[in-house]
Amino acid sequence: MAGKQEPEVIVKDLSGDPDEIVEIESMCMNCHENGMTRMLPTKIPFFRSVMVSSFSCDHCNYRNTELLQLGDLQPKGIKISVIIKTKQDLNRQLVITPSALVKIPDVDLDIPSSKGNLTTAEGILQNTMDDLKLEQPVRRITDPENAAKIDEFIARLQRLKDLEAPFTITVDDPSGNSFVENPNAPRKDEQMTITHYKRSKEQAEALGYQVEEDKSADDDVEKPEEVVTFQVQCPNCHASCETRMKQVSIPHFKEVIIMATSCEKCGVRENEVKCGAGVEPKGRRIVLKITDPTDLSRDVLKSDMAAVRIQELDFQTEEGTLGGKFTTLEGLLTDIKNQLQGGTSFVMGDSAVAGRRNRLGDFVNELDQVITGKRLNVHIELDDPSGNSYLQNFYAPDPDPEMVTTEYERNYEQNELLGLNDMKTEGYEED
Repeated sequence: MAGKQEPEVIVKDLSGDPDEIVEIESMCMNCHENGMTRMLPTKIPFFRSVMVSSFSCDHCNYRNTELLQLGDLQPKGIKISVIIKTKQDLNRQLVITPSALVKIPDVDLDIPSSKGNLTTAEGILQNTMDDLKLEQPVRRITDPENAAKIDEFIARLQRLKDLEAPFTITVDDPSGNSFVENPNAPRKDEQMTITHYKRSKEQAEALGYQVEEDKSADDDVEKPEEVVTFQVQCPNCHASCETRMKQVSIPHFKEVIIMATSCEKCGVRENEVKCGAGVEPKGRRIVLKITDPTDLSRDVLKSDMAAVRIQELDFQTEEGTLGGKFTTLEGLLTDIKNQLQGGTSFVMGDSAVAGRRNRLGDFVNELDQVITGKRLNVHIELDDPSGNSYLQNFYAPDPDPEMVTTEYERNYEQNELLGLNDMKTEGYEED
């Protein structure tokens, strides 16, 4: 029996800069003749760099596409739910890792992933229907009752594909590396909900990570003033490089841990911030009105849970986007700009992308005006449910006339995101 052929609706032609595409002649697993594997690194907006591997065989027309180098294990798992309403929604790109579980609750469908995959919402439906159809001729002879049920289920999937009614796709990935495209970027996607969660011990072990028990002794704890250096893998070129970690006290705030990674081979420089004091009793919202170019030199501590909003540009990141950072306000805005510019080469869905690229280009130009200090009276907001973000007050210890800091009670969803709903801190009896 001939092997399964992947439907071409999943991804588009991997056209791009020829210098970036690596072509390797390799054996086709369907007909065992020689085919061609093309590997293309690409940047996904508000996500990261991935490697798209596309195999094609001219002898039997077999096609196969998968994603490589999906990144290291993220600090938390991720669950993404998106409502599919329009043809544009069917064209949304999805990055699915081997650890992800894709669900379509409307038809009680669970799809475990077996490999990294770059697909679309429509591609998920089409792939599932093709898988089910593959053995139907045999089933109709050997098991006609189940074959009839599968035909009925395929018809239900086809109705979803035809958008007879809205439906929901959910991607649950303990590794935290899956992604669903926001076609309205940089604006918030009202049809998509993203939740980060603490993975269980079983999930971590399934990902191949050994979970160590907490140590009661503090012999291995470094002193705050010491810099700890250890070897890690470069997130860009995967060569061995150094990460330096140091505890730093921020005036008028708290102590944090700064981790800086530098790679001599490819030159990449990254820093990450972890708050050592845990989650604050309340969330914190900081709003600064930029009235002078010097405001861009203010120090910013953005925790890995904080969202960034720019009211005048109608821009908002999701909670957890960009990770934890200790930089300046100019540096934070530049990181957002680089994320957008780095993703303009990423080919979107089957529909035309000129309009979306124009929107991104216009937004980057407006953001650049803010970064260079040419556009003032813009409000920058940090909304952090963990309460661990900070924006420098030039007038400290007096109040800053251009900055408003508000503490608020977290809602249930925010506590769930922080893993607080399952913690019991009251009602214990002493022995």
